[in-house]
Amino acid sequence: MKAKNALGGFTFHNRVKLIRGGKNYFESLIDLIRSAEHSIHLQMYIFDDDETGRSVLNALTDASAKGVSVFMLVDGYASQGLSRNCIAEIKLAGIKFRWFEPLLRANHFYFGRRLHHKVIIADASRAMVGGINISNRYNDMPQETAWLDWAVFVEGEICGKLFLICQDLWNKAGWGRKKSVRYQLKPEHYLSEGSCKVRIRREDWVRRRTEISHSYIELLSSAEKEVYLMSSYFLPGRVMRKSLARAAARGVKIHVIAAGKSDIVMAKNAERYLYRWLLRNRISLYEYQANILHGKISCFDSEFTTIGSYNINFLSAYASIELNLDINNSLFSFTVEQELKKIIENDCKAITEKEWSKQYNLFELFLQRSSYDIIRLIFFLFTFYFKQRR
Repeated sequence: MKAKNALGGFTFHNRVKLIRGGKNYFESLIDLIRSAEHSIHLQMYIFDDDETGRSVLNALTDASAKGVSVFMLVDGYASQGLSRNCIAEIKLAGIKFRWFEPLLRANHFYFGRRLHHKVIIADASRAMVGGINISNRYNDMPQETAWLDWAVFVEGEICGKLFLICQDLWNKAGWGRKKSVRYQLKPEHYLSEGSCKVRIRREDWVRRRTEISHSYIELLSSAEKEVYLMSSYFLPGRVMRKSLARAAARGVKIHVIAAGKSDIVMAKNAERYLYRWLLRNRISLYEYQANILHGKISCFDSEFTTIGSYNINFLSAYASIELNLDINNSLFSFTVEQELKKIIENDCKAITEKEWSKQYNLFELFLQRSSYDIIRLIFFLFTFYFKQRR
């Protein structure tokens, strides 16, 4: 794949492991917390005070009690379910807690710019990055299985860079007078016996960061054989659609795994408005049937994977603060590809142009187009910002 040489910014001494959401993810998350000796940075979009949230909070409390410095940064909109009593308990346990831009206390009122990270780092040497929030819906519960999502466990050189990013964001978050923290990383934080190439990609349009969008565009332009894209709320913009069409026209086989069931009905209708365009461009399309699809992971030519919080839609591209890891490793990417193939075979319904053209009447076509226009308008209103900031 040409992009593996063209794209820079990689660290080389890392080890990675793919983790599917649900029980395995939260067991790995708690093990990571328990293994920490010096510091933990947790940055999360949704953190609910439910059984899953409590199990993570208990582990963080135990870590704080043994002297680990614990920093917890959650989004001021999506995590409003945390009560004042719960936050008081967190702070009483010695956990350093901050909101990311509460709606009515942000210096610059900008509803759409939310902290969409799902990141936790222990001792600047081990981390988990993905699209999984801390809530029962992302866990395997007695009466319900987890929404489909992914994360990657990584250790090595990249974790020091992740640590510095999270530390910087922690220092800038919140409001009023706040104490900054600054830790100097030791050389061992950067060492690892692994040899996997990993780099951090960030998206924050307001701060002029569009790295994840550029990764997708560059990788699609460089792909030669086969691409798998899994994204919840799949609404690619004009530039992304052009990149998809050009890759398909070159003969690249593109497979898109979209949600069959969705927690946002209007968003699903808007996605379906784009199905005709995808099928006309010879892009294979599948709807996941087993549960809610929340995953954000893509694989290119069995060599390159991007995974994290970034959805292929307007909100991730122009509003939210996103973080992905790009992994240039054939063994890891082959594993990802095989997992996605297995999901397509066992849990998806293929959408074909012939069947799709017969499936919906004029009213449903109108509903899909209207949903698409409304979603675009909502994204514009929620992400309107009179200028980008440096």
